[in-house]
Amino acid sequence: MRESEQTAYYLARDIIRFLHVDVVLFLLLVVLISVGLVVLYSAGGESLALLSSQGVRLMIALTGMLVIAQIPSAVLRRWSPWLYAVGILLLLAVLVAGEMGKGAQRWLDLGVVRFQPSEMMKLVVPMMVAWYFADKPLPPRLVGIIVSAVLVLLPMFMIAKQPDLGTALLVGSAGIFAIFFAGISWRILIGMVASGVALAPVLWHFMHDYQRQRVLTLLNPESDPLGSGYHIIQSKIAIGSGGLFGKGWLNGTQSQLDFLPERSTDFIFAVFGEEFGLVGAVLLILLYTAIIFRGLHIAVYAQDTFSRILAGSLSLTFFVYLFVNTGMVIGMLPVVGVPLPLVSYGGTSLVTLMAAFGMLMSIHSHRRLLVH
Repeated sequence: MRESEQTAYYLARDIIRFLHVDVVLFLLLVVLISVGLVVLYSAGGESLALLSSQGVRLMIALTGMLVIAQIPSAVLRRWSPWLYAVGILLLLAVLVAGEMGKGAQRWLDLGVVRFQPSEMMKLVVPMMVAWYFADKPLPPRLVGIIVSAVLVLLPMFMIAKQPDLGTALLVGSAGIFAIFFAGISWRILIGMVASGVALAPVLWHFMHDYQRQRVLTLLNPESDPLGSGYHIIQSKIAIGSGGLFGKGWLNGTQSQLDFLPERSTDFIFAVFGEEFGLVGAVLLILLYTAIIFRGLHIAVYAQDTFSRILAGSLSLTFFVYLFVNTGMVIGMLPVVGVPLPLVSYGGTSLVTLMAAFGMLMSIHSHRRLLVH
């Protein structure tokens, strides 16, 4: 290696160490974000204004990721109960004095900023569960599982009350994954799943009319092809018409001719499937899989219980985003408004997800070197 190459290598290594960036995870994210911008340009009707707006959101999200990556996991652990308490208070404030939007009371206006407190709970809930188990013997006993379940269910039900079933699902799954990574036995896990299935009729009773309609539409979208079933039907047509290799970038008829609703947000995967076909869709899912496995790799090599539980739960929550969105778009799950991670247009989920990756990078880069 020449002297100039050595200098460049050491400079790059020092920058990476200074920024506390996991190179593999960062490069995978850059590739996914780049693919997202390409698809968004097509889904948004070749709008440069839409693309630049998303670019600004990406810069904010990337900055947030790098800032959080500088915070050691020990500090994140100390902050966890305080952030959880603040999050619960903000959710209470939303239920009492939150602003309405699209038929739901989800927003809190503080004058300077207007935001959804439920978004922060996607990160805070697994942090709180990881904090609770951090100094306790594992696998957890039944009392510990009950306490951690209450920590998850409290914000989950408060968010579902807004109502925001999609976010409640993501918050609940993040907390359940954290409990799972604490070492819960399979018997208890199967019992919890069985209890959830048994409570499904009770949940149906408390669901809003539009939520029940989404489930009925999933079972038979053709019953209302121009109403509640329109989204799913058009999405399935778009994906199916893409065939094996797709129609080509900017050549999707369902999206370009405005047949496909919400094509730049919730249903952007249908745009991708139509333009790049089955092969493109499989490659995109493989890219997501690589990111998830990198997060789980960081969890495996974490050096304390808090970091291991948090990294594992955040990685699998990212998987839930992917699973729910793609399942929704192909008509296998009800439409619940979960975006395709790092691809769909929007800033709220983008900032939340990049903050989660910042935590993963912090856990990876702040590991102590063990001397034997």
